[in-house]
Amino acid sequence: MKLVYEKSEPGRRASSLPRPALPASEVPEELRRMSPPRLPEISEPELVRHFTALADRTFGVDTGFYPLGSCTMKHNPRVNERVVNLPGFRDLHPLQEEDASQGALELMWRLQEILGEIVALPAVSLQPAAGSQGELTGLLLMRAYFADRGEGDRRREVVIPDTAHGTNPASVTMAGYELVGVKTDPRGNVDLDDLRGKVGSQTAGLMLTNPSTLGLFDEGIEEITRIFHQAGALMYYDGANLNAICGISRPGDFGFDIVHFNLHKTFSQPHGGGGPGGGPIAVRERLEPYLPVPAVVRDGGTFRLDYERPKTIGKVRGFCGPFGVFVRSYAYIRSFGPALREMSEVAVLNANYLLARLKDGYEAPFDRLCMHEFVLSGRRLKREHGVTTLDVAKRLMDYGFHPPTIYFPLIVPEALMIEPTETEAKETLDAFAEAMLEIAREAAEQPELLREAPHVRPVKRLDEVRAAKRPVVRYRFEQHDDPHGTGEPRQLEAQKGA
Repeated sequence: MKLVYEKSEPGRRASSLPRPALPASEVPEELRRMSPPRLPEISEPELVRHFTALADRTFGVDTGFYPLGSCTMKHNPRVNERVVNLPGFRDLHPLQEEDASQGALELMWRLQEILGEIVALPAVSLQPAAGSQGELTGLLLMRAYFADRGEGDRRREVVIPDTAHGTNPASVTMAGYELVGVKTDPRGNVDLDDLRGKVGSQTAGLMLTNPSTLGLFDEGIEEITRIFHQAGALMYYDGANLNAICGISRPGDFGFDIVHFNLHKTFSQPHGGGGPGGGPIAVRERLEPYLPVPAVVRDGGTFRLDYERPKTIGKVRGFCGPFGVFVRSYAYIRSFGPALREMSEVAVLNANYLLARLKDGYEAPFDRLCMHEFVLSGRRLKREHGVTTLDVAKRLMDYGFHPPTIYFPLIVPEALMIEPTETEAKETLDAFAEAMLEIAREAAEQPELLREAPHVRPVKRLDEVRAAKRPVVRYRFEQHDDPHGTGEPRQLEAQKGA
C-alpha cells in the first residue's frame, strides 16, 4: 500500500476553501514560513479510499478477539454511545454555569457514590484522567497526608512487588518517593518474609494490584495489610484488575486506604490507541480533605462544585475529568445494577476455561485457579524447538487473533498474559484455544513457520530493533534511508508543484 504522499499528483485537490474579501493577517516575520508546506495533493475519492483502506487494516475489539492481558479489552455496548451523544451531555460546555448543568453534576455525583460502594471507601474524586494519573494522584495524597502529620521527611519509601505494572515505579518516582521492591513467592503471592524486612517507620505505603498481573489473588492480603498498618503506612490499591472482583470483594474491606479505578477498562470504553481513559480515585475519610478540587457535592436537591478544601492537593487536570467516560461508565454499571458481580464472575470463568484448555500445550508457572487473566510460559517451546513467545504471538496473527501481552510480567520467562474478559462467547474462546494449541504443534513440527510469521498479514515480520533505533517518523520526499538495511539514501520521486 502506498503512502498518501506517494499518491500525490500536482494540482489535485480534495476540497476548496472560500476566499473572503479580507486582508491577509500579518504573521510575525520570525514565525513566517520560508516556503509553503509540502502536503499531499490528492482528490477526495482517492483520499477517502486511502483512509478506508487503512481503516480496513485496523484490528480492534469490534473486529476480533483481543485478549491483551491487563488491558481488559471488552466489548463496548453501543447503547452507551447513544447515551453519551444525547445533546444535553454531548454539547455541554465545561464552563457551563452550575444551575444549567445539574444533570451532568448529578450523574457525576451518583457515579462517585457507586464507585465508593464498589470498593467500600467513602470519598471519591473523578478528576484523574487515566489510571496512571490516578496512581500519581494517590501518591500525592499520601505525601500530603504524611506532611500534614509531620512525618513527610521520614516516610520516603513506597513498596511495590516485582509483578507491578510499569506505571507503578514511574508514579513512585514522579511523586518524589524512593522505590523498594519486594519478591514473589512460589505460589505467586507477595513474599511475606521478604516484605517484613522492608517495612518500617520509613515506609509511606504499598502499591499493590490484587489480583496481580499473574492473574492470582494474593492469599496473604490480610497479613500484608496488618504489616503496613502496624507500621503506620498506607495501602494503595492499583485498580487495573478490578474487573475480577466487582461485587464479590471490596478493596476497602481488605484494608486498602486508596484505590484508583480504570473506568475505561472495568466499565467499558473504546480505549485503544491511547484513549479516552478515566482514573477516579477513592479514599478513606482521613484522606478526603486532600482530594483534588473541585469536588462534586450534593446540597439538598441540587448539585455543585466545591472548591473550599483548604488541604487539597489542588487540580490534577483541567475541568472535572473526562465527562464522556463518566457517562459511558455510569450507563454500563446501571445496566448491570445489583448483578454487577456477574460481570466479574463470567470474566473469571472465561479465564479459567482458557487456562484449563491451554496449560498442557504451554507451561503454567503457578498451579492455581486464576482470576480474570492468567500467565503462561513459552519457555518449553524455546528450549525444545528454538521458538520464542514472540514467534507464537506473530503466528497467532495469521489465525486472525490479536496476540496477548507478551514478556510481562517480567518474572515469568517467555510470558504470555491472556485476558479474555466477560464479553466473549465460548465459541470464540474455543477457536482461540485451538489456534494456540495448533501453534504449539507447529513449533514442534515446522518451527520455521513460526519464526517467519506472520504470513498473511498486510505487514510481515518487522525489524523491531532497527525500527526502535532508526525510526522513520516523517516523509522526507527526495531522500529516505534504505529500509532494507544498507543505510544508503534512496531516491524517491519528488513531489511536484508544492
